[in-house]
Amino acid sequence: MRVRGGRRGDVIRRGSALLAAITLGGCAVPRIALGALPPSDHFDGQRFFNPDGRQGTGGDQSRHGVSMLERMISPGHRTWPKSLPVTPSRPPARVPGSAMLVTWIGHSSVLVQTQGLNILIDPVWAQRSSPVSFAGPKRVRQPGVRLADLPPIDLILLSHDHYDHLDTGTMKRLWRRDRPLIVTGLENDRLLARYGIKAVARDWGGRVPFRPGIDVIVNRAHHWSAHGPGDHDRSLWIGFTITLPGGNLYYAGDTGPGDMRWAPEARAAGPVRFALLPIGAYHFTGPVTDNHIGPDDAVRAFGQLGAAYALGVHWGTFELTPEGVNEPRDKLGIALRRERIDPARFRALEAGETWWIPLMPGAG
Repeated sequence: MRVRGGRRGDVIRRGSALLAAITLGGCAVPRIALGALPPSDHFDGQRFFNPDGRQGTGGDQSRHGVSMLERMISPGHRTWPKSLPVTPSRPPARVPGSAMLVTWIGHSSVLVQTQGLNILIDPVWAQRSSPVSFAGPKRVRQPGVRLADLPPIDLILLSHDHYDHLDTGTMKRLWRRDRPLIVTGLENDRLLARYGIKAVARDWGGRVPFRPGIDVIVNRAHHWSAHGPGDHDRSLWIGFTITLPGGNLYYAGDTGPGDMRWAPEARAAGPVRFALLPIGAYHFTGPVTDNHIGPDDAVRAFGQLGAAYALGVHWGTFELTPEGVNEPRDKLGIALRRERIDPARFRALEAGETWWIPLMPGAG
């Protein structure tokens, strides 16, 4: 890694040393202890894996360690502006009945309000996607809703333990304030418990009843996990379906294409009114990781879901890969035109922008 002199060089050296210590177990970050889980088609007794193909670069332990963490600190592809203007919004306290209001907070953090419920997805208000506050990818779009302006949260969906999805500082504040139901994948509940946060963990296909007619279903995704030393692929990455009157809500989580059957599997739970599909972090300088879909596969998944509407997420907030800051949104538009899909049905919002989701045809 090339280290520059001066204050920036000192920060990079400090960050590299600390992150190396974390990776090598020299930092007091507890390891997740696996429970007594039986082996399955995606768990070998020690680690979770993707049954539909390779784990990808992110899931290859030989590519992790100091070198990967050094690349995170100084990856050599910093082309984004330092910041982009954001006008934060202030959501209403509740949205009753079948009306649905969606607010993009940034990256994969989204607030969905419907049926009198406030549902928050992968809440990250941190300024960096990193285990440390002084190094790592820095936020260029500030959160589209100030944390203090969030209405009371009833349900949090946590897809996996990567730092751009799991922000323990934000989670602790929301847990203390609202005591929401938190649903996540296997073994992530143990990680959260270290911070005094209670969560319900389920395997793919698991179901968590919430209210009459409203359940959380845990869906398969194609990804990987890592949060601290020794826990690589020791917690499960997931997507979600929330069953709702008038059409379901689906969130793919972080996922590569894999066999692309995860979208039809989610559709089997019922008509999808609204989907959250990742469109960013798909451009890699090295081998393709198979861990993220881009705009083309997102549009393909949109069709396979039969979704009425969708929002593109996982873009334009943290510079994780070399595509331009707004490139995923631009390429989404190209893919929609190519497939002759009305762009009003699949949008990429600005942080803080809201969207009233229409009812599905035939829904009352």
